[in-house]
Amino acid sequence: MKILTFFNNKGGVGKTALVYHVAHMFAKLDHKVLAVDLDPQTNLSQIFLDEYALEEVFDNHKTIKSTLRDIEQKRGDILEAHVEKINSKLYLIPGDLDLSLVEDKLSQEWYHCLTGDWYPFALQSAFYRIIKNAAKKYDIDYVIVDVGPNFGAINRSALIASDYLIVPSTADLFSLKGLSNIGARIGSWSKEWKKRLAERQGDTSELALPNAEVYTLGYVLMQHGVTSNRPVKAYRKFADRIPQVFRESLKDEAYNSSTTINNDPYCLAQIKHYNSLMPMAMEARKPIFDLRPADGAIGAHLNAVKKVYDDFETLCRKLISAIEIAGEVQ
Repeated sequence: MKILTFFNNKGGVGKTALVYHVAHMFAKLDHKVLAVDLDPQTNLSQIFLDEYALEEVFDNHKTIKSTLRDIEQKRGDILEAHVEKINSKLYLIPGDLDLSLVEDKLSQEWYHCLTGDWYPFALQSAFYRIIKNAAKKYDIDYVIVDVGPNFGAINRSALIASDYLIVPSTADLFSLKGLSNIGARIGSWSKEWKKRLAERQGDTSELALPNAEVYTLGYVLMQHGVTSNRPVKAYRKFADRIPQVFRESLKDEAYNSSTTINNDPYCLAQIKHYNSLMPMAMEARKPIFDLRPADGAIGAHLNAVKKVYDDFETLCRKLISAIEIAGEVQ
């Protein structure tokens, strides 16, 4: 089981739509997938589930937040997560708007980990253990995690629990700035967590704890803009800077000026604008590449749907290959 987290501290890059489509495509490639919504905005859950299913999940406390009920109050450990079956290969742990209420407690207990006591470690590793338990129960191959666009304590717990990081990005100034901050922050979290692991005491020995060895696979350039098959000027201006910023922030590698978006091995994919296909897919409650004429995908739309399928199949096969190569390197 491998945990893949999609993260950029710049919002509005199309991250959740990317996670949704990647999860579905992994399942189509015959892998068992668990999607986990750790973004308090719950956008991923809202894409996966219709309003009736969401109401049932929220009213009956079947969210990721519900698994933390006892440990938040120091009455016990995590509870078993409720898992929604999307299809025979795809599952979801739904998010919760109230998950943001855990942020302050996670921040406070992060520093208390230095005491070596059980509770701070149990809380910080809660998401990791929830995911690990659910993945074991459902025989999951890949866990795909969606997190919010920030450097808060929830994301810290999610990222130190991850095996691999994928960075969705767009070709604009703010996305570049966000990209430049990620490496240093994740590096700091990893270093601090390892320091805390060194301080753990005997009663934490039974806890399954992450090792914070998150490996960055690459980035996905979202909202790729072209005009007459040529990148628009504004897009090109920032897109050409991404390979250098990515290496400086996340790979500590020298940048070769001949490296561009089109030949950068860390560029996992360039995903074009969804335009009217995304609203159509949301109404049909299915990924774009599953749209059919009955859903309104006719003519040029149907051709675009086929292209989206090819794009995501290529991306997911590339991700799987990158994971295998990273595993050999690690």
